[in-house]
Amino acid sequence: MKKFMTFLIVAMLALVLAACTTTKDNGKDKVVDKEKDTDKDKTEETTDDKEVASAEKVLYLNNGAEPTSFDPSVGFDSVSWSALNNIMEGLTRLSEDHLAVEATAEKIDISDDGLTYTFTIRDNAKWSNGDSVVAGDFVYAWLHMLNPETASPASFLAYFIEGAEAYNNGEGDAEAVGIAAPDEKTFVVTLTSPNEAFPNIVTNPSFFPINEKVATADPKWFTEAATFVGNGPFNLASWDHDVSFEFEKNENYWDADKVKLDKVHWAMVNDATTSYQMYQANELDVSGIPSELAEQLKDDDEARFDDQAGLYFYRFNTSMEPFTNAKIRRAFGLAVNRDDIVDYVTKNGEKPAHGFVTYGFIGPDGKEFRESVGNLVDFNPEEAKALLEEGMKEEGYTELPKVTLSYSTSESHQNIAVALQGSYKKVLGVDVELQNIEGAVFASEQKEFKYQMSRSSFLHDYADPVNALESFITGSSMNRTTWSNAEYDKLITDIKNETDEDKRWELLKQADELLMAEMPIFPIYYYNQSTLEKPGVTDILRHPVGYIDLKFADKN
Repeated sequence: MKKFMTFLIVAMLALVLAACTTTKDNGKDKVVDKEKDTDKDKTEETTDDKEVASAEKVLYLNNGAEPTSFDPSVGFDSVSWSALNNIMEGLTRLSEDHLAVEATAEKIDISDDGLTYTFTIRDNAKWSNGDSVVAGDFVYAWLHMLNPETASPASFLAYFIEGAEAYNNGEGDAEAVGIAAPDEKTFVVTLTSPNEAFPNIVTNPSFFPINEKVATADPKWFTEAATFVGNGPFNLASWDHDVSFEFEKNENYWDADKVKLDKVHWAMVNDATTSYQMYQANELDVSGIPSELAEQLKDDDEARFDDQAGLYFYRFNTSMEPFTNAKIRRAFGLAVNRDDIVDYVTKNGEKPAHGFVTYGFIGPDGKEFRESVGNLVDFNPEEAKALLEEGMKEEGYTELPKVTLSYSTSESHQNIAVALQGSYKKVLGVDVELQNIEGAVFASEQKEFKYQMSRSSFLHDYADPVNALESFITGSSMNRTTWSNAEYDKLITDIKNETDEDKRWELLKQADELLMAEMPIFPIYYYNQSTLEKPGVTDILRHPVGYIDLKFADKN
């Protein structure tokens, strides 16, 4: 058996990500008073009480919005991941060097053929209610993710497990999925083909365990702080929906001695300017940088810029006219000046996106993927006009059907939408209507294909270009365009089965090229993480591919 020792997925995880990015969605205009005392009958604190309170290490952060879900199989987005990664924990966790290392599992054995992983779970791994974390909790959680009734948007990530795709598609049984718990502390996973990224993939919150006893007794265990049971460095202590939630240190966590913070308070403010004002008023320890202040703050001592693998893009609904026509889709994609958007609208040092795969992935030839493929979509007004004319002729349009661009509530989304609206009027002579929709409604309705053209984003779940490209195979929960292409589907299947890295890399390039040629989506810019962080806040881990980690964070 091969031993897993700080599993060096160097080719995939040494992400020298040159990608520069933006502040993500930042929550509502509600300012939370950290010191507010709602009990008017409460007696005055003693001096000793105040000294104890002031000695507490409380970190104040902004989640941006209400988490979609704290069911790890369902909360498949940044507003859920940031919290889940700290109140729960999987078999592995990302280190300071962005490598997958043992976490709830203390040992990982890999069969010689690379198909079977055997995880030994720590004897001292506990749930926040004191229960032991057992292998059956992982079996329960992973089958819950794959159960078609769960409708988990993350289920595709598990398709490299034997029998997983068939079960998730309703064509197989749970018993045929290649996961097993031969005893309470042994969890065995069988893959369809060798996958060196596997230990990294299972750091995703979708692969976290679920306390089977708790979930069986209360299927809604994840909806309130009072019923939530986790196994991470922190407990979910309180949750005022749409306002804030708070963590407390989990004394039952197996590595609790390494956790320095006593509490973490999360506001939910989706306006970057309001978040910044709270930061200035010492109501937040960390804040995004508003685009209008980006130039002013870029050299500030408290500003930091971290790599992040992902991008901001727009989806076309290829079943709604006029975007049933590929030439019209390309016309709209080529009419966008990405350089102007990052220079004058977002202004946070992002890189304009000229393909769907971001920077930071180095091929077997030692070359950057993005540079090897080159620019697949550029600002080209003349070609955009010609394509629109050709597409309209093919469809028999004398007048282009009404076009509505939809986006979720956020100042930054609105600014980009307005810029696109102006480009389409100037370059194509098309009047585009803008539609602003509340975040939760937008997320739900986009999955139901209700929008003609809508904003979106992608953050890598694991460090491989295929993770981005596989989103657009036929029927994928991440597709959300209705686009289907048999040639593209075959490319993704071949990529996943190809063991020759040179051949695999060429297939990846072909997939990126085909996606941009058909253009069911068009990219805007590649993400980075631009934040302000108070002096005295240390050791918050941020990963190019991964989630904010507060396990080692401190505040002095």
